[in-house]
Amino acid sequence: MVVFGDASRLLCPRWSLGALAAELAAIEGESPGITTHGRLVGIFIEAAEVAQGLADAEFEAAAQDCPSPARESSARLLMALAQGIRRSWENGLGAPRSGAALLALRKLAALDLPDEVLCARPEGFAFYAVYPEAYLRAAADLTADSARVVGIRSIGLGLAALVAARLSASPPVSIRPIGHPFDRRLSIRDDLADAILRDEPGAFAIVDEGPGLSGSSFGAVADFLEEHGVSRQRIHFFPSHDGDPGPQVKTRHRHRWRNAPRHTIGFDDLALRPQQPWQGLRAWVADLAETAPASLDDISGGRWRALRYRQEADWPPAHVQQERRKFLLRGEAGGTLLVKFAGLGRYGERKLERAHALSEAGFIPKVVAYRHGFLVEQWVADSRPPDFVRLGRDTLVIRLADYLGFRARQLRAEAGEGATPAELAAMLRQNALERLGSGALGACDRIGQELRQLEGRIRRVATDNRLHVWEWLEGADGSLLKTDAVDHCEAHDLIGCQDIAWDVAGAAVELELSADERQELRLRTQFTARHPVTAELMACLTPCYLAFQLGYYVMAADALACMPDEATRLIAAAVRYRDRLRDCLASM
Repeated sequence: MVVFGDASRLLCPRWSLGALAAELAAIEGESPGITTHGRLVGIFIEAAEVAQGLADAEFEAAAQDCPSPARESSARLLMALAQGIRRSWENGLGAPRSGAALLALRKLAALDLPDEVLCARPEGFAFYAVYPEAYLRAAADLTADSARVVGIRSIGLGLAALVAARLSASPPVSIRPIGHPFDRRLSIRDDLADAILRDEPGAFAIVDEGPGLSGSSFGAVADFLEEHGVSRQRIHFFPSHDGDPGPQVKTRHRHRWRNAPRHTIGFDDLALRPQQPWQGLRAWVADLAETAPASLDDISGGRWRALRYRQEADWPPAHVQQERRKFLLRGEAGGTLLVKFAGLGRYGERKLERAHALSEAGFIPKVVAYRHGFLVEQWVADSRPPDFVRLGRDTLVIRLADYLGFRARQLRAEAGEGATPAELAAMLRQNALERLGSGALGACDRIGQELRQLEGRIRRVATDNRLHVWEWLEGADGSLLKTDAVDHCEAHDLIGCQDIAWDVAGAAVELELSADERQELRLRTQFTARHPVTAELMACLTPCYLAFQLGYYVMAADALACMPDEATRLIAAAVRYRDRLRDCLASM
């Protein structure tokens, strides 16, 4: 099944480094606290992306990892920023001192850098509440006299700098494993291999997010070390979670993983059970409560459903392993806030801007603040799942059109954001083939051909991408509010930002609009968007939408097979999308 996708962006290194220098200078005079600390972490993440882009550009040119002035200067810059994060985190979130980092920035910018590099989105920072500070704490558990730190690009490069900073080690070396995702290998020039192995340090720290389905990136680096005489007892893993690699792991890698020293601090240990009060999520948001906060309740992993539905039988399906972390902050005298992870640095700040626009227009609950990765908004306690029959179908269509038209007018996206028509067509073909068989391929190929012909009509916007019935709330006054409206166009999946016709098609499916209602919604959205929403594009996007949802729920059900109640709900959703897709393709 095709569901997931990785995003990247082109950056001009010299321009980005100049912007980071200005941001560093600006925060040096800011008041200490979690907001300033969060901005420093955002600068670190941006710098790590530039460093990754530079290293990967050199790797592509040489077909192997090699030492270079740019790599060495990038590592020194990340070390200086990591030391700043450590000082802030351990000393009450004090105002940063930027001298060393600014000097490292200038030295890197003075080198002969390429005009642009391709930077991968760091998924852990953007989606999964992987906090840099967690790696600082994890590194404190490694007690060897000396350590050599190896970061696995992309995100592992920055994370390795944090581990090295905490260990007072030399700047980390970064490596890009290559090959099949389940069978990674290294391509390293001899002089870089010598630099990794020299001086026989007491420990080797391998740092990355993950492990994923196979753990083969961690495994490839450990294989290299063992092949060069490093004993397993000296190899330490620094992953983002304490679980095993997935089902595609090699037997020898699984055995090594289970027996090797691993150093992990998860989000709960970092921010829910903090070592110091200022390091906890509760402290980051306490001042936002109307009265002294009485509790911070975790409603992640589908637990929010118990607050909205009277009985478990009414719960909608949820991929509970992939839900963003979310909490309710309750005040002693009433008043509740929703505190939801939106992303660190620029990834959260972009969503904050989008949330403010939607909130001020009255489409989502009031936005209160953004605090170090978490978006805070009012929890609408007197709301309930909407009764669209009682509210009236005309009211629903009008509200939908106003909402989608606003997104199309006000939330524009860049040209390169989101899956291309060719990528959507390939996803449709693969997912239909897996669940409907080869008989569906003729219709899929015709749709793909027409989609490519319509490419010139597509105007990308920050689409909602999640218009399911349970994503709406009905207020006490009968008004409709949209939930979860700011980040599904930047999720860890293939779709991304699309033409607003994607949302019109999605709404028609999820809210079971009749043919007349679909036509009314298309025309009203076209009017409010001030841009054509063509029937031809909707006809092509509808089966693509169904195929994506089919793939999503099939994969979610497989992932949650160990949770029968959740899997049953997910399987039922997958069957619904499969049947709708079959009917849709048969009619084309």
